[in-house]
This record gives sequence, C-alpha cells and structure tokens, in this order.
Amino acid sequence: MLVFGTWCGALADRHNRRRIAIITQSALAGQAFLLGVLDLTGFINVPIVYTLSLLLGIIGAFDNPARRGLVTELVPPVDLPNAMSLNTAVMTGSRIFGAAIATLLVGPLGTGWLFILNGFSYAAMIYGITGLRKSEMYPAMQRPAGGSPVRDVFRYVAGNRRLLTMFSVYLMVSTFAFNYGVALPKLADVRWGDARAFGWIMATTGIGNLAGALLTARLKIVSMRWFVGNIALLGMSAIGLAFAPNLLVAFLLSVPLGLGGAAMIASGNAISQQESPPDMRGRLLALTAVAFLGSTPIGGPITGLIADNLSVEWSLAYGGVIAIICAVVTSVAWR
Repeated sequence: MLVFGTWCGALADRHNRRRIAIITQSALAGQAFLLGVLDLTGFINVPIVYTLSLLLGIIGAFDNPARRGLVTELVPPVDLPNAMSLNTAVMTGSRIFGAAIATLLVGPLGTGWLFILNGFSYAAMIYGITGLRKSEMYPAMQRPAGGSPVRDVFRYVAGNRRLLTMFSVYLMVSTFAFNYGVALPKLADVRWGDARAFGWIMATTGIGNLAGALLTARLKIVSMRWFVGNIALLGMSAIGLAFAPNLLVAFLLSVPLGLGGAAMIASGNAISQQESPPDMRGRLLALTAVAFLGSTPIGGPITGLIADNLSVEWSLAYGGVIAIICAVVTSVAWR
C-alpha cells in the first residue's frame, strides 16, 4: 500500500473502477482459497505466509481506490460525504461481526476452513458489483491519458489549504495514535492481568467505531471542526485507557476511543471527496489509504520500542498526546 497506493489511485482514475474491482475481488478470493488449501494440506510455512501477505497488500493497493472510488459513483455529488461515511460504517461493522464469527468458528473448523469460507464470501461482493445498473450510477470523469497523475495529486493537495492541513494531521495521528492493536495486548496482560481482555476491549472499541462512522454519515458537509474534535476525543480516550485502573474503566474508555478514531477516518475520507475534482477522486482516496494504512509499518515498531523500553502505559498514551497536540495546533491555525 505504501509503495503502490498512489499509483493505483491514478489507475482507478483512468480506467473503469467496476472492472478493476471485479478483478481485484476475484484475486483476493483466490488468495484466500490458496491460503486455506495450503493450511489444510499441511504445506503452509512462514515464508509462504509472508509471500501471500505481500500478495494481499499488492492486490489491496489496486483494490482500495477502485472499490472505494466506485462508492462515489453510486450517489450524486451532494451525498458523497454521507456515502463515504456509510462505507466506513460498513467496514468497521464488518470488522466487529467478522472477528466475532471467526472466534466462534476457529475452534470447530480450524483456520484452513475459515480461509476457504472467506474465499467464498467474496462471491457476494462480486455479485453486488456486477449487479450494479449503469443507468442509475453517476459515472466518474476519467482523467486524460498521459501527464503526471501522481505528481498532479500532490501538487493539488499542496495548493489546497484544507486538504494539506487534513492530510498532514491525518498522517501524524494515523502513524502514532492508531497503534493500539500493538499496545493493548501487552497492556491487558500487564496492567489488568488478563490477556483475554484484549479481545473484549477490541470488541467495545469496534462498537465505538460503528457509532463514530454512523454519526459522521449524518452530516451533509463534514467540517474541519468535526474532524479535529474527534482527533481530540481519540487522544484523550487513549491517555485515559492507558492508565485505566481496572477492566470496567477500560471498557468504558474504549468506546470513545473507537468513536473518535472511526469518525476521524470517515471525516478524512469525506473531506478529501468534498475538495476533490471529479477526475481526481481515486487518487485522493488512495492518498488517504496510504496515509492511514501505509503509516502502520512506521508507527508500530515505535510503539513496540516504547513498550519495551519506557512503559506499557506510555506505548498507548504517547499517541494520545500527539493526537491532542495535533488537534490543538490545527484548531489554533483554523481560527
């Protein structure tokens, strides 16, 4: 995603997103089937897992801007913020229910059959994409061939104060404040004495995720104030959760943590589309994905180092401090 993301966004702006999405979803299904078969037959090993994970990332880099860009063709431009936020709600909701279903089935079925079932699940997505009626869609303006599509999107962001601010803050917060998947397992084990609590905290965080995305979907226009306010909520919740004295308090604080995080993601996507020219939507969506997903390999190791060398609590809290600083600086700059 970090290497190919923006280039794949340019591809989505130039070619038929529906066709790209069908190809990538089929490839993702094939990858899941292959992983499942290798697991069931006992041929799975660490190098194969790394190779298939790399393949998953490459396919995802092509799939992300095409699939999410396709959402922008389903509604009129005035409803784009709502559509992008609802898309975030669907993604966060599926993470909650998908993880819960996998937890229930992994015992009786095993991981191999779960990957096989995952492969079959892509049939619903492919069926939905092929069933879209072109006459009821709002086709995107395709960018002309040639030129410097990646350089153009960076130049456009640099010249748009709203987008430049949003992407700068989005990158900082995504890098340092969204690594609670790294910090929370250790925190649950060391501070609350129960490693199993991590799963429950992630579930309550997921409930907050869903609420944050749905609240953002209610907005016709997503403002910078809403974007920044949710970053502040994310930061304060992360600090509180890091030093939560018991599991009950941790559960209560994980809900606003998820709400602020999902609302920030949905807001960033919505703002990028509000400010986007019709022929640049795929590239801007790809840029938000690069900022969010591509920053994880940078922030994750830093979080791990802080947990090992400073304290487990500060491995989560430091990201909250950075998020609050970003929120304060942005609020002052936008007065």
